[in-house]
This record gives sequence, structure tokens and C-alpha cells, in this order.
Amino acid sequence: MEASLYSQYVKTYFPALVTSVVERLNGERRTALPYLYRDLLQTTYSADGRWASILAEYTRVAADVISLDSELPIKSRDMIETAQGEIPKIGLKLYMTEKQMKDLDAMIALNQPIDRIINVMFADLPRVIEAVYERIEDIFLSELSSGVGVSERNNGTGVRVDMDFVEGNQFGSTVAWSDLEHSTPLDDMQKVFDKAMEDNNNITDIYADDTWLRGFYMSQQVRGQYAFNMGVATAGGANYPILDFDKAAQVVLTKWGATLHRVARKIKTEINGKKQSHSPWAKGVASFICDPIVGDLVWTTCAEDTRRVPGVEYVNADEFILASRYSTNDPLREFTASQAMAIPVLNNVDRIYTQNSTEVQE
Repeated sequence: MEASLYSQYVKTYFPALVTSVVERLNGERRTALPYLYRDLLQTTYSADGRWASILAEYTRVAADVISLDSELPIKSRDMIETAQGEIPKIGLKLYMTEKQMKDLDAMIALNQPIDRIINVMFADLPRVIEAVYERIEDIFLSELSSGVGVSERNNGTGVRVDMDFVEGNQFGSTVAWSDLEHSTPLDDMQKVFDKAMEDNNNITDIYADDTWLRGFYMSQQVRGQYAFNMGVATAGGANYPILDFDKAAQVVLTKWGATLHRVARKIKTEINGKKQSHSPWAKGVASFICDPIVGDLVWTTCAEDTRRVPGVEYVNADEFILASRYSTNDPLREFTASQAMAIPVLNNVDRIYTQNSTEVQE
């Protein structure tokens, strides 16, 4: 690793551009795809480079009524368990080829407008920073929907983080929701709400993919419930109103007071030059949550951050990402790179429930 071949420009513009990219990707008016992990996780620093997920089964038990001078009965304490592991390293680097550098040199020699030069010189910067966000979102969505966070289609060592979801909080369907005439989504969901009530938990939000949502709002039962709620007189299932997401969400809000959310997210990866998209959310699954914050984005300092190579330009982006700009001479390349040690972790998983619309459960 050597200093950038465009050191003068890098020292002047790189720090401000990193800040600009982070603000654009995270701003309220961002044009990029939203990151659900930003809404549901809080950022937590780990000094020892390890993560931990806490399962705390806090139960409310009424006090016993006893006669005076009697001994108080002993009750069992709440159970606390932890899952833990090391925080993985994630990152991406891109480089300018000799041909690209010769074209850039020509632009500089011809005194092209500085904005045009900067756009070409730092074109890879948004990609390497956004790549870290995308991988975190990838792991988080699979984690929240299945209890196991995985990094799909990965060039390096794959990440698998098991949150150990409570088996009794995972539900299926009486009839697969693809059978629109005979499925009973409202009954299947009621089982989830009944279990939450039994656990003294209050479900406030439901996150689901399009497979789950289509099975929900296209079913005869849900369409009939909507017609009943709206006071629409129908002669049978054939005359039930056709629902969309907003109408389906209204059914859920009216019946249970919970807010329904659509998760329609693709993550693009590249392996050996081949790009491909995948859906990290478990197909046909809805996750029912009881808290506005369900866990932590746990991060620690990258080793290179405390052992910075002389001449390389470094900037910390969004606290946990280390962006860098440098060159190599064999072969001659100009690199833009990002790296981070971060992992999304769910806490109090006993307050998370899932329901699979494709899996029949007696």
C-alpha cells in the first residue's frame, strides 16, 4: 500500500466526500433503498470485539396471599441466557485500472472542470460505503425473519449468527395461505397474539414480505373481515372487495392495534464478476415485535484503524466504517476501500414472534 497517485486531490476532497456520502445514504430524503436495521437497532461499541445477545424471560407473577405470621413461599427467578461470538470483518475495495487513470490524467491535463474530475476520481467511494450498509441489512433481515443471520453469496468467509429464537414463539398455518379459499390468516395470527398475551407481551408491529402479504390480503377470510369492518353488504366471497396493502393494514390495525409493514428488499452481490440479487427475508414469513428497538448494531475498531499505513488517506465514516484511499505499483492501481467490524444482534428474542404462511402446522 502506497500513498494515492492523486494525493493532492485526495487530501483536499476525500474527507468531505466521505461525510457527504454518509449523509446522503442516511438522510431522511435519501434516494437509496431504506435500511430497516437503522430503524430497529441502536449502535453499540464493543471494546473486546465480541457480541452478545441476551434472552431474558421476564415473567410477571402475582404475589401470594397468606395468613399473618406465615412464611413467604419461594418463587423461581427469571431466566437470563446469552448467545455470543466474535464480531466479523466486512468490507469492499474497488480500483481504477491503468486505462481509467490515463483518461483521468487527460482530464486534469486539459483543465476540465474540477467537479467533473472529482466525480470521476471518487466514483467508487459511494459504492464501497454503501456495500457495508447493504451487508449489514442482508444479515439483519435474515436474522429478524428466521432467527439466523447469514451473509448470502459471500466471497470471503460466510457469517452465520444464530439468535436462538424461542421455539414456542414460531408459528405456521392451519392451511397454507396459497389456498386463498380455505386458508384462515386471521385465525393463524390470533394464535400469535394469544401467545404474546400469555407471555405478557404487547405486539406493536408486524413485518412481512410480499408472499405473506399476498396470502393475507387475497384470502377470502381477510377480504370478508374487511367487508364486515366497512359495513359492506356482500352476497358471498365472490363479491368481497379486492384489497391492497393499505386496506390489509387497516384490518390488522382494527383487529389487533398493530402496524403492518412491508419488507420488499433485494441485496445485490458480486462473485467472480457475476452480479446477482437475492431476498434475505425468509419467504412467506412475518415477524411480530413488541419493542421499537429490537437489538444492537454491535461494532468494534478495525485493526488497521489503530495501525494506519503511512501515506494512506483514512477517514472514519458513520463511526464504525473505515474508508481509505491508496495505490499499489505492481500492478499499478488506485484503490478506494471500506472496512468495518460490525454485526446486527437481536436482544430479548423471547419478545419476537414469527408466523410462516407457507408452513402447515397442526
